[in-house]
Amino acid sequence: MIGRAFKLRLLVAAIGVLGQSVLVSAQSPSRDEALTAFSRQLRADVVADDVGGIVAGVMVDGDLVWAQAFGWADRDARTPMSTASISRTGSISKSVTAVLMMRLLDEGVMGLDEPVERYLPAFASVKDRRVDAQPVTFRHLASHTAGLIREPQWPDAVVGPIELWDKRIVESLPLTAYDTVPGARYQYSNIGFGTLGLALAKAAGRPFMEMVRTEVLEPLGMTGSEFVVAGVKLEARLAAGYVIGQDGSIDGGQPAREHAGRGYKVPNGGVYSTVADLGRFMGAMSGVPGLRILSEESRREALSIQTPENPNRGYGLGFSVQIDERGRKIASHGGSVAGYTAHMAFDPEERIGVVLLRNYGRGLTNLGTAAQGLVAQLRSGIR
Repeated sequence: MIGRAFKLRLLVAAIGVLGQSVLVSAQSPSRDEALTAFSRQLRADVVADDVGGIVAGVMVDGDLVWAQAFGWADRDARTPMSTASISRTGSISKSVTAVLMMRLLDEGVMGLDEPVERYLPAFASVKDRRVDAQPVTFRHLASHTAGLIREPQWPDAVVGPIELWDKRIVESLPLTAYDTVPGARYQYSNIGFGTLGLALAKAAGRPFMEMVRTEVLEPLGMTGSEFVVAGVKLEARLAAGYVIGQDGSIDGGQPAREHAGRGYKVPNGGVYSTVADLGRFMGAMSGVPGLRILSEESRREALSIQTPENPNRGYGLGFSVQIDERGRKIASHGGSVAGYTAHMAFDPEERIGVVLLRNYGRGLTNLGTAAQGLVAQLRSGIR
């Protein structure tokens, strides 16, 4: 494990217009070289993209030990991106929903292999269920093995205020279909994770967003994370989002409108967060003692591959998981919504993680490759 001096010897670097650095620690030359090269490449990519900005953070034992911000949080106002900037995380929200599920499992609210329909009878309206197919369970939904199509066959499912997201789920279920039998294979489904969030709310008898706050965000001290940022004190830290058109045009209109809601997409794409908060979240999923909100059994189950295709690469419960030839694991999740892209990756045994938040769509940096590559580099010099 990385020595605690890695976290304790912290220096605060100077702030620049195109790059803000904080929490830069005194590291060994190999780690220093990796972070320097990583920072240099991100800066060059953001300058070349010339759209918005990227915030990068490195977590060790749940603490943010290195972070840098590059480019603009608001390109029109020329507001620099900050290491404290808030971004939409897209499908990283699925990881948050899955952790809520495991928390409720520990509390005895529901069972992982219980039928979802027991708590959400409306789920029976999903079309094209195979004869004699097993019931869809919480485990199926959280591992993308429920056999559901990706989206409801209804464009308006992703339209509407955030306050009515649960109504949109119920309206969407009769317009959702099975593509295969539950448990047969991995099949990514946004409506599946949306349904999971509503089923958890029904099982607990509590509003979903309230449960995420009280069961996950508040216990972990994730003070910069929320479902609603517009109109509250966190709004001042919100990075503006930008959609890049096929012709290279840059539009901030659609991302701005979506802050008010995106139909049913709350449990599967509604979380806003920061690199520091996601560092604490990864610390919790790495078993850091001060951040334990799950039983050890539930934590390990969430990070165990649940999909049948490959024992070393697949999806757990809310996390993508890959295991290398030495048995080392990286858990991760990406996210992409209008104007924002994100990726987090961590080694739960070494308790090292990397977060990248970008306030625009496509760019030169492949966030997943960059984040997972840096995790591999940093852990390679541990011993």
